[in-house]
Amino acid sequence: MTQVTAARPVDLLPAQGGGGSQSDYRIGVGDKLNIKVFQVEDLSFEEMVVDSAGNVQLPLIGSVQSAGFTPAEMSAEIARRLSDRYLRDPQVTVTVVEAASQKITVDGAVTKPGVYVMRGQTSLLQAVAMAEGPSRVADLSTVAVFRTIEGQRSVAVFDLNAIRQGRSPDPEVLGDDIIVVDTSRLQTTLRDVVGALPALSVFRPY
Repeated sequence: MTQVTAARPVDLLPAQGGGGSQSDYRIGVGDKLNIKVFQVEDLSFEEMVVDSAGNVQLPLIGSVQSAGFTPAEMSAEIARRLSDRYLRDPQVTVTVVEAASQKITVDGAVTKPGVYVMRGQTSLLQAVAMAEGPSRVADLSTVAVFRTIEGQRSVAVFDLNAIRQGRSPDPEVLGDDIIVVDTSRLQTTLRDVVGALPALSVFRPY
């Protein structure tokens, strides 16, 4: 089985501490948002939950569609609606406090396989830790991440030992990713796919 690591990532960036940029994140149902309107305390909220319809309820302007928008897009929409009738040039900031809509599946040779909710930006090491770490039979040199990219199912295989030792960056995982720590079932499924990948590649369609 050809070993493919994260030693030279192209599409998958190392996760950064402190949450990282939210510019591309799309808000989802159940997410917790921090909404600030500069110098207007009554319109600022430490934590608001996106309801099942994908909205949040704000004073003066009522229901605001949130699901599917980036924080920047939602900030602009709130500012536009406030400026129409209530405030002059409002400065609005929306931040995702908890991305409850973002779930990952961790499977294979881990202690507790299952579906886990990401609490903000999450790295591959953190994702495996959510499942209480690898089992005794895990092959950490072969950890697969399945992801849908532009409608195409793709896979990348990473060497978790190299990441732990600092020889490879710890990549960020995204909502709906499926992470599988090497098992005999993974080898059967991926033998042809991974064997066809060039060394040091990242995500490739299959």
